[in-house]
Amino acid sequence: MPQHKSAEKRVGTNEKRRQRNQAVKTQIRRATKALQAGLKSDEAGTLLQTATSVLAKSAKKRVIKKKTASRRTSRLAKAVNRAKAAAK
Repeated sequence: MPQHKSAEKRVGTNEKRRQRNQAVKTQIRRATKALQAGLKSDEAGTLLQTATSVLAKSAKKRVIKKKTASRRTSRLAKAVNRAKAAAK
């Protein structure tokens, strides 16, 4: 248990941040899985845009690092482009 008032406050702040980070990471996973499931559909472009947006926002909130978001976005775009090429 915290012994000082400031430490007590930090416990509350840390819990709020943990919950926010957890929610954002869940959004990232959902968007990514939706895109991977819909790679062969016509909605792949829209799903990619959604996933990219979620990744960018999470990097902006410092839930994930900027380069991690960039790398994941790149890999998702690459997968969409491969699926489009295979469809032709």
